[in-house]
Amino acid sequence: MKSFSHQQSSSWFRDAVIYHILVDRFAGYDKTRDPLKPVFLGGNLNGVSDKLGYLVDLGINTLWLSPVNKTTAYHGYHITDFYSTDKRFGSEKDLKDLIEKAHAKNIRVILDFVPNHCSRQHPLFHKAYGDKRSPYRKWFYFSTFGNRYLCFLHFHDLPKINLDFPDARNHIIGAARKWIAMGADGFRLDHAIGPSHDFWKSFRREIKAINPEAILIGEAWLEGISTSMLKTIRVRNKYLRHLFGFNPWDIEREYIGEFDGVLDFFFRHQITAYIAWKEDPSLHYQKLELQMSNHYERFPDCYFLPTFIENHDMNRFLFDTGQNREKLKLALRFQMSLPQPPVLYYGTESGLTNHEPMHGDVAFSDLLVRQPMPWDSLDEELIGYCRDLIRERKRRL
Repeated sequence: MKSFSHQQSSSWFRDAVIYHILVDRFAGYDKTRDPLKPVFLGGNLNGVSDKLGYLVDLGINTLWLSPVNKTTAYHGYHITDFYSTDKRFGSEKDLKDLIEKAHAKNIRVILDFVPNHCSRQHPLFHKAYGDKRSPYRKWFYFSTFGNRYLCFLHFHDLPKINLDFPDARNHIIGAARKWIAMGADGFRLDHAIGPSHDFWKSFRREIKAINPEAILIGEAWLEGISTSMLKTIRVRNKYLRHLFGFNPWDIEREYIGEFDGVLDFFFRHQITAYIAWKEDPSLHYQKLELQMSNHYERFPDCYFLPTFIENHDMNRFLFDTGQNREKLKLALRFQMSLPQPPVLYYGTESGLTNHEPMHGDVAFSDLLVRQPMPWDSLDEELIGYCRDLIRERKRRL
């Protein structure tokens, strides 16, 4: 069984080709269940294990799994126990087996980790909410009077955890340590703008002490943040910056020295503007190249900016192009040409798309971009195109 040696850095990530999986919707799901309802379809960790051969053939060497902790929601982000897996995704043994099988095929495994908040159904929040004298009251941000509390942005079913309270901090970091000790190769850190910088510095020290090679990639995204939500986030000078306007690279730079890198939302904005929304993207290709070249000059070489053209919170890129496959291919080719690690959201390589727009203020419209992987009707031509792009990329590196 292959095991990766611990080096003094996460430099391995520079060669990563990442595949982003929403576990419930990827493999092993029940085809009779309605994918347009916010229910568990049954996708699971063993299903991912069964598809490792497909991913190896595609050229993937890094998996990013959506949260697999005990949860109240199919997507995994409403966590009720940070220390266990949800039985609907699989057992702890199933996760360990997947990691070991992936490692044997030279594939790393990154887990999605959600430290900022938990489900309102978390047992510790129940105790805090139900008893003002509970020792867990300080684990959350309750108002002085009454039972109002801070939450993840405006989502009241996701209470915000007070990660600057030592017991709460230790609890969350302890969970992260457990999964790294099990063999996970790092984390994609959800809603990185929520916790304080002091928390992230402590988090980094603790994780790197277990595995210096573990990768920490943050989601530093401020798009759609309203004035009323600012009290829930912990970026520097937030009120002043909100007044004059946040910009993507400014927020991305804020976590240098705390994370190994952040997902590059600037890239997503640019590739949408210059390829998806242009009638003839070839006329704007050079300007797109210049934009990205100037962007990278703002960051140190050792700071990773993984690129993505779509994810579980936005329209599929093919939808944004007006279902234009040639624009999708051009975007993928440009993405694979850049020096930063590319992320493929599951199904991109098979032309998975939505046919109605996703709206963040419409309940469950995100299901449109979280449809099951179409194993019975794969687009072999597009998959082959992606496979060739990945091979070309690896030859250049």
